[in-house]
Amino acid sequence: MIPAGSLLVAEDLRKTYGQTSALDGASFSIHPGEVVAVLGPSGSGKSTLLHCLAGIIRPDTGRIRYGGRELTTLSDAGRSALRRTDFGFVFQFGQLVPELSCTENVALPLRLAGARRKAAEQSAREWLERLEVDDIGGQRPGEVSGGQAQRVAVARALVTSPRVVFADEPTGALDSYSGERVMQLLTDAARLTQAAVVLVTHEARVAAYSDREIVVRDGRTRDPDHAV
Repeated sequence: MIPAGSLLVAEDLRKTYGQTSALDGASFSIHPGEVVAVLGPSGSGKSTLLHCLAGIIRPDTGRIRYGGRELTTLSDAGRSALRRTDFGFVFQFGQLVPELSCTENVALPLRLAGARRKAAEQSAREWLERLEVDDIGGQRPGEVSGGQAQRVAVARALVTSPRVVFADEPTGALDSYSGERVMQLLTDAARLTQAAVVLVTHEARVAAYSDREIVVRDGRTRDPDHAV
């Protein structure tokens, strides 16, 4: 049974790499404004599930529906367009462009979507302020701390007003204090904008910021609260 009002739904996903099964019947659902933590040990299939949900890779079998659309049947161009407009991403190491300033990094998704530089950088500065790092806008990623850089990455993920943010171990490279602050700012900002957050982590303290937890083990999911 699919929970009513779901924004993103996956059913019975299976994905193999050679002889290795990464997903073996995984299912998932999330509502607008909901933060769902995807937990599991290393190699359990967490990141593969996230990449399938985000349209980065196709599952071998199974269905993924986003906003009523069948994601698994979209062309590569169609899925790429969704990642530019509807999806935001936060990775473990930020993946900021080292040659650009922090403001330019945050503005980059808007610029790629065709926004004028002045408008894009104004939106970027507003998001840097919300993430409490507006004072480093003119600096490059290599000139700021890891915690500051990750807040810049969160601002970049949110600047396009995405409907879903995919966060893959977003605090994995941070100390405890910086990680806690990044999670607080990410979840507060996402709930303010009603963005759903798919949070992949193996840390209980990070998962505590979620509304619901899904456990992945051996490529299968267990969701105590929802049956998909």
